Amino acid sequence: MDYQEALDYLLTFVNYEKKMADKYAPEKMDPGRPGRLLRLLGDPHTRFPSLHIAGSKGKGSVAAICAEALRAAGLRTGLYTSPHLQDFRERIRVLAPDDANGLIAREQVAVLVARLREVVPEVPDLTYFELVTAMAFLHFARQEVDVAVVEVGLGGRLDATNVLQPLVSVITHLELEHTALLGNTLREIAAEKGGIVKPGVPVISAPQAPEAQAELERIAAEHGAPIILVGRDWQANGTPATALGDVQQITLTRSADPAFLPPATVFTLSLLGATQRENGLVAVAALAAVRHQFPGLTAAAVGEGLASVEWPGRLQLLQEAPAVVADGAHTPEATQQLAETLRELHPEGRLWLVVGATGDKDLAAVLAPLLPDAAGVFATHADNPRAASTAEIVATVTALGYEAWGYETVCAALQAALALAAPEDLVVTTGSLFVVGDLLNCWENLKSVSVESAVGAGHAPREED
Repeated sequence: MDYQEALDYLLTFVNYEKKMADKYAPEKMDPGRPGRLLRLLGDPHTRFPSLHIAGSKGKGSVAAICAEALRAAGLRTGLYTSPHLQDFRERIRVLAPDDANGLIAREQVAVLVARLREVVPEVPDLTYFELVTAMAFLHFARQEVDVAVVEVGLGGRLDATNVLQPLVSVITHLELEHTALLGNTLREIAAEKGGIVKPGVPVISAPQAPEAQAELERIAAEHGAPIILVGRDWQANGTPATALGDVQQITLTRSADPAFLPPATVFTLSLLGATQRENGLVAVAALAAVRHQFPGLTAAAVGEGLASVEWPGRLQLLQEAPAVVADGAHTPEATQQLAETLRELHPEGRLWLVVGATGDKDLAAVLAPLLPDAAGVFATHADNPRAASTAEIVATVTALGYEAWGYETVCAALQAALALAAPEDLVVTTGSLFVVGDLLNCWENLKSVSVESAVGAGHAPREED
């Protein structure tokens, strides 16, 4: 089995990233199934300590910050996230002091899948995500990582990663998402995400709406798990960036661990936007909760993690003139914050939007915050079966009172936007991480589009009027 054969084999299993589950219930997402698979592999998930991170948004950013700080502390750090943007290997990494990338090798993917294939017949109805999760844990065990940072895939209570007994459980910001599966209220969402809480294990929570916070506090109390609230136990002031490609700062005003990180400690954060300042503070709280386990995890290492973290697809500046930004905002709250951040960081020039979304979203609510500032909207869809069609995006934008042009690929839509953008303009691709992934896959070819050929073109070529 080579690398491509391994990927092809994994794709023969049901993949809820491409086809959303019709229910989120034990009979569909059997919480015991990942454990049965891992037992056949020697329980690799018990051979390393971990940080476990759930939430509606920000969980990937928090995971990346934590992993980078732990790497800066001299630790071999496993990092498991999803989905990938360009390369499957992004999901499974081992970061080390001399390797900030840590992508799993293609040869190791093939070896691990071959091992999985030996035991798969003994565990019926396995899913793609369950198998990839087992791969990650087996890889981390074989690589003898000092610690792993693990992002939940969907929900928490029934997620394949919930076999872990972590050092800390982290819940990032919660909002209404995947409501058909996780519930129609924030309390129900919190109940599912809070399913990762373990007896006696500290819980870090981002600031939440009152009903979500009350539910998380109830779950923590039920499990005898101390809960640390960002916004109450940890507080900070932020100094925003002044331009795209800049950095921002976080200054602690209240610390739950002043002996480690006293108030007035200042951190530089490489990720942009108010949301990332919150994510950065959540990561600080999580790292403080585990610092006694890792003597090398100093305040300086925490600071280095915040300052050096890279997390593609989150206000990622690809080009400066015209400015081209990729951001995976895909909820109404996230696009509202994106719109506000763009006004702050790029107040001059016109905004051109390249947008797509998955079909399970409230398209109008997701797109509405961005449309008032847009000079033009280029609707498209990702190469993913869950994507809303170009026609649906166009119809939604039109119904909201704005004009949109449709394109059948992300690359074609971005090329059309670049054909209209002047050097002082801003082109933003957003609405879905899958759309961002498609953009990044074709960016090397598209960035050769010259400003000279774009300015004065009069209008963009349209596949669909």
